[in-house]
Amino acid sequence: MRVVLLNTGTELLLGDVQDRHLAFIAREIFQLGLRVNEQRTVPDGSAIRDSLVELFSRADILAVTGGLGPTTDDHTLETVAGLLELELIQSESVMNSIRERLLNRGIRITKRIERQSFMPAGALVLPNENGTAPGLYFRENINPRIRSPHLFLLPGPPRELQPMFRDSAMSILRAIAPASTSIQRRIYRITGIGESLVEDAIGEKILAIPGIELGYCARPGEVDLRVIGDSKAVERVDQIVKDKLGKWIFSTGDELLEEVLVKQLTGLNETLAVAESCTGGLLANRITNVPGASKIFLAGYITYSNEAKIDILDVDAKMIDKHGAVSDEVARAMAEGACARARSTYALSTTGVAGPRGGSKEKPAGTVYVGFASPERTVTKKFFFPNDRETFKQQTAQAAFDLLRRKLI
Repeated sequence: MRVVLLNTGTELLLGDVQDRHLAFIAREIFQLGLRVNEQRTVPDGSAIRDSLVELFSRADILAVTGGLGPTTDDHTLETVAGLLELELIQSESVMNSIRERLLNRGIRITKRIERQSFMPAGALVLPNENGTAPGLYFRENINPRIRSPHLFLLPGPPRELQPMFRDSAMSILRAIAPASTSIQRRIYRITGIGESLVEDAIGEKILAIPGIELGYCARPGEVDLRVIGDSKAVERVDQIVKDKLGKWIFSTGDELLEEVLVKQLTGLNETLAVAESCTGGLLANRITNVPGASKIFLAGYITYSNEAKIDILDVDAKMIDKHGAVSDEVARAMAEGACARARSTYALSTTGVAGPRGGSKEKPAGTVYVGFASPERTVTKKFFFPNDRETFKQQTAQAAFDLLRRKLI
């Protein structure tokens, strides 16, 4: 079945908002044997109607996101109703839901908000527990006079779309396209080794297996290896990948590296503190984004200046004078200082030259030292990430987390 995703909203094409729907929907429907064959993004206005006219004739399943809200630029529902020649009828249950939601928040109901309770005749309402605009499902050829696919209208905000899709749309899709068990998709999340080296290690061996689709996705400090094929072929691939890349694989699911660390530390009943200079709190931010982090994360110290390193982490001023703030010695002292101050089992530290200016011939921009302290010993590692500041910080955080992961293993 041909699946098409149509994203609506001028804000997407202006770059004010980034699309998060494709990745989510594609992952959800793959378990049903479905794949997104095409994605299109159009601005608000007549472009929505033009795209729908074209896509109605060649899509089997069409998901449209955005344009269901109460503002003057929200036209999706009316446009679809007009194309399918379906009457808009006020739904008392939808209106009651809107009224209750706004009453609890002390928000006055306006005519434009009330407009969201008018539903096209014959469409199935998909409840929205996180907003006022419900989603809608139109069965294939809902108006026998007009060719139309299975059609889903979904809200634009991800916090509304995602639970609605999982709770309502997926059950409809299961009935449309029963799950296929013949094709599997497996992801290997890899850190500590670059994309080209990953490909060199396993690429030719895997592509020699008939029926395997292989793909790579590189991010700062990380490579995702994607494998698609029948179950027997995927199992053959699994043996090759784990044999050649096992020590660099931190997850075979959707887990982030920080999620893996929190799970490991929780299982060991051990704790962590971080001392950050060049990463400016990124390590602490990523760890505390993980539910349950409070069980293992004790403290984060952002010691950007030399004075802060001395005052907060008890780094010796003479050490900084002699070796510089960006050095093996200072990274070691920062990790040990954080561990002692927080009374944690482990500590990580980062100190480097983020660039693009600064540094020296011996320590150019991109140079960074990562420290790891434990009750038994302290180790440091030097890296070189000559990139923009944000990428540099992400790579440094990933390197620090991987250092901890390896020590926990």
